[in-house]
Amino acid sequence: MRNLLNFFIRFGAWFVFFFYVILACVILFSYNSYHSSIYFSSANIVSSSVYGVFSDFTGYFNLRKINQSLQENNARLENEVLNLRHQLAEYRTLTSDTTEFAGIPRYDYVAATVINNNVRHPKNYFSINRGSEDGIRKGQGVVDQNGVVGIVNVTGKNTARVISLLNESQRFSVKLKDGNYIGSLVWKGGDPSIAYMEEVPRHVKYQAGDTVVTSGYSLSFPANIPVGTIMNRIKGTDDNFFILKIRLNPDFKNLGTVRVIKDNFKESIDSLSQYDISSTTRN
Repeated sequence: MRNLLNFFIRFGAWFVFFFYVILACVILFSYNSYHSSIYFSSANIVSSSVYGVFSDFTGYFNLRKINQSLQENNARLENEVLNLRHQLAEYRTLTSDTTEFAGIPRYDYVAATVINNNVRHPKNYFSINRGSEDGIRKGQGVVDQNGVVGIVNVTGKNTARVISLLNESQRFSVKLKDGNYIGSLVWKGGDPSIAYMEEVPRHVKYQAGDTVVTSGYSLSFPANIPVGTIMNRIKGTDDNFFILKIRLNPDFKNLGTVRVIKDNFKESIDSLSQYDISSTTRN
């Protein structure tokens, strides 16, 4: 108790000084409109700065959640676009094969995160955090926000392995977006941003910068999904065809969130193929 009294006696003058300073500030800012406006303006600037820093700090840790939400919304919108395109194709052709499935959405997207990736080998793969419990099956196409990245190769319960487009043993059916000329896309190692479109007829007209997209002749990918852009032409071994050098759209070194394409008609189409095989065998 004695020490506390000694403390107040020793610093009492300072306490009195600060008391009168605070009292003077209260009186000044309470009864003087000019000083009051300055005070509130300054306080607002300081508080806004503090809240801004706090918001940036917390927002940084929410980026993953925000990105996941954006990817899911993007997948939903792309799914709607694909199904609308399919419905338009049905109405245009009006064939029995397509009207059989009228009213059923053909494609669904499943958003997934890349958990393991490689671009340094001749045959590259990456893994995603979705598996058979999420409806992932072998042969399903995989895309990111920029374009085609691979095809599902092996599925587990909660994970799956994807054959990367950067795989020398894998070929993808592609076409020129404007001319609809079909070719095979293959990666030949080295630069992960460069691939080659082979089997392009010599009469095909093109320009550097033209877009290359999926052909739609594979059950893994719908038509017109971006793949890359033409850089230049390379002479092939066959005089009737040439090769186009393609700059790929996706950044394979930084794959993050991808989407797996589910074709709801695949089983029906496969069953028809098996029927044709079995009928031929019996005959």
